[in-house]
Amino acid sequence: MLGLAAQMLRFRKGSFVATFVALAAGIMVLMACGLLVESGLRYHGLPQRYAEAVAVVAHRDLTVAEPTPFGEAEPSTTTVALPEGGSVPDSLVAAIAAVPGVASAVGDRSIVAMLAASPGSPSTGHGWGSAALAPYRVVSGTPPRSDGEIAVDARLAADGRLGPGDTTAIITGGNTREYRVSGVVEAAGADGPRAALFFTDAQAARLDPHQGRVDAIGVLAEPGADQSAVIAAVRRVAAGAEAETYTGAERGLVEQPEAAAARALLVGAGSAFGGYAAMIIIFVVAGTVGLSVRHRRRDLALLRAIAATPGQVRLMILGEVGLLSLLAAVVGVPASLAATAWTRDQLVTRGFVPDTFTMRGGVLSALAVTVAVAAIALVSAWIAALRTTRIRPTEALGEAAVEPAAGGRTRIVFGLVFLAGAVSLIGLTGVTNGQTAMGAAVGMLYTFVLAIALLAPWINQAAARLLAPVLRIVWGNSGYLAAANMRANARGMVAVLTALVLSVGFGGTVWFLQDNLERQTVVQSHDGTLAQQALIGGVGLPASAAAKARRIPGVLAATGVRRTSVIVPNTFGAQAVAAQGIDPQGADQTMDLRVRSGKLADLSSGTVAVSSSQAESSGWRLGSNAQLWLGDGTPVTLQVVAIYDRGWGFGDVTLNSETLTGHTVTSLDDHVLIRTEAGADVGAALADLAAEYPASTVVGTDRLTGELAEELAISAWLNKLLIAVLVGYAVLAAANTLSMAALARTRELSLLRLVGVTRGQVKRMVHAEQAGLLGVAISIGAAIAAVTLSSIVNAVAGQRIPYVPAPGWITIVVGTVALALVATMLPIGRLLRTPPVEGIGIRE
Repeated sequence: MLGLAAQMLRFRKGSFVATFVALAAGIMVLMACGLLVESGLRYHGLPQRYAEAVAVVAHRDLTVAEPTPFGEAEPSTTTVALPEGGSVPDSLVAAIAAVPGVASAVGDRSIVAMLAASPGSPSTGHGWGSAALAPYRVVSGTPPRSDGEIAVDARLAADGRLGPGDTTAIITGGNTREYRVSGVVEAAGADGPRAALFFTDAQAARLDPHQGRVDAIGVLAEPGADQSAVIAAVRRVAAGAEAETYTGAERGLVEQPEAAAARALLVGAGSAFGGYAAMIIIFVVAGTVGLSVRHRRRDLALLRAIAATPGQVRLMILGEVGLLSLLAAVVGVPASLAATAWTRDQLVTRGFVPDTFTMRGGVLSALAVTVAVAAIALVSAWIAALRTTRIRPTEALGEAAVEPAAGGRTRIVFGLVFLAGAVSLIGLTGVTNGQTAMGAAVGMLYTFVLAIALLAPWINQAAARLLAPVLRIVWGNSGYLAAANMRANARGMVAVLTALVLSVGFGGTVWFLQDNLERQTVVQSHDGTLAQQALIGGVGLPASAAAKARRIPGVLAATGVRRTSVIVPNTFGAQAVAAQGIDPQGADQTMDLRVRSGKLADLSSGTVAVSSSQAESSGWRLGSNAQLWLGDGTPVTLQVVAIYDRGWGFGDVTLNSETLTGHTVTSLDDHVLIRTEAGADVGAALADLAAEYPASTVVGTDRLTGELAEELAISAWLNKLLIAVLVGYAVLAAANTLSMAALARTRELSLLRLVGVTRGQVKRMVHAEQAGLLGVAISIGAAIAAVTLSSIVNAVAGQRIPYVPAPGWITIVVGTVALALVATMLPIGRLLRTPPVEGIGIRE
């Protein structure tokens, strides 16, 4: 039967092409998501400054136990990367150095520092002791021996045109200090994104905002020591201090925080969109394969009539689908590799991942995706062929001559159950918030589509009856024929209706959701910023900057703002959320967070203000104690003194800056919001203030909003790319099913022409059918998109009416109509060029 299956593919080109396209595109999309995840899991950055260390001890992740459901013995855990990197006590250095086989343990401090002579060259300061971890060698001059000396790496020396004996200004901690360059150093392969400069160890300890702690500890083994035993002993000592030991390629994750962030991004985005893609591919592949088999009922019935057993027929169908799956993999896998290579270049160019990132793997992804897509196709073909292969051959021939009934009782019962489930999810989305609401809404979208797929025969029949008068008025007798066809072919058009509803509903939801989230963030930031001007620090601003701004005549209020992230518990365990640290003095005059309860003025080192969505997600109320973790993993318990609505524009958590002292990379503010009296001329005074702080400037707050919009557009690029791919696949599926349905009408249209229907009347009939089908599909898809989108936006942003730009919905409607017309009329035009006498004898 496999040989017969191969021959059948040759003579069923229409079904072959449509099924092949659906399978190949599905493999390409799903494998691209799989490659992102696989490459992210394999990516560990590139150890350069720690190249000589056999192990690096650091604290980079936080593991949080999730609430234990009833009946579960052990709690599950969630691991979250620390936004501010984390640190370990410097007392751990001596403990690790005492481990047998350890030559030395070096505490490494990473200090934000900028060379005034080369502000465009990103750099990080370290203590000279950590130079041995690369190792760095002195090219010229000497290592730093006093607090007023530094050594710079060769790249920084070239950018700043520095050499031993030169004096240069270094900006760190919001201050500028002159240092003498004692020497120039370099290390083989140490060409990471940030150049290095070295202070003495004592000076680095004084400059480090994390007093009594170090960022990481590099371990150097004695020559000839058993490295496995050394690492095991170091790991035991580190575990006692709740620190992690990184070895091999994992050392790059400690050295390059951006590598860890890139890894989390790739795994998260690939997994999330892979799940969406899998659901869409199930709908598309199942619908396309099922439609292909259904159009061949006549052939299958004839095979049964000439003594082919049900098992042989099913084996032939499975053989066809299996061969198509293998051919689709041959095309889809290379196409996915090419697409992900392009995506990698774009991710590097746009700053999502470091340039050391490479796409790795592919074999496991290719095998897993091919097997998964083939399994979906095989199961769909088996189910579609069950009816024809179960009944007697004579009954099969009789059923092949007429369209099947709308469906059985089981189908309508399950359809109504899924519809009820989708409606109930509307209520769940309305009473929840944040990530819970978004998860419920996505589930609601797919449940609605599944319900429509099951109830489609009855929907098509009802639409045909309701639209029959309208179609006849507009298209006359052709409209009458169109309504009759829609009613008779209600089950045959299930896949077409489902594909159209999926493309409209999914596209209208996920694309506009991204637009709404971006808009909410920008609008809330703009409307909530009461200050007219902002002092921006290139390398940070000390708290004294806001105090000095308040003393300027004409300044009503000044608020220092420090951006960070904190880790909060929620339904899914824990997650990092955007936060800000502020000086609450006069903050209500520079920013309006739209506080719904409590007072922002009560913010102190022991209190916190949270957004309404975060309060609901974490179960916090006004006056309750909020347990969370600062960006470096430090646990804190703070009393909630205010709950506000503008979490998108200002972060879900607002802290007093004192709470963040010593727990962020720098203890400096990012900018100071300044509100002045109406008509006050403070420009010169603010310019003088900015001149006191290196690389600082005064700008209008509209610029802050504009920069925020640009950052959001960049960060949303990956989401929109993946969304466009998924929507494109849904659109391709709709075109595929429309073309298949049109090509399967050869005998039907030939018969109409033989009984006297003209070509023009046939075209008008098809136009009327398309108008009816599109009207139903767009109406249902738009209704699903509207319900889902409004539910999400209301839950996460408090807006009952979502933002839907006119060009967006016009593009969806016009694009869907154009797609349906092209995908249908081109095949129909080809069929009408076939003489009807010849067409009546064609298989399909």
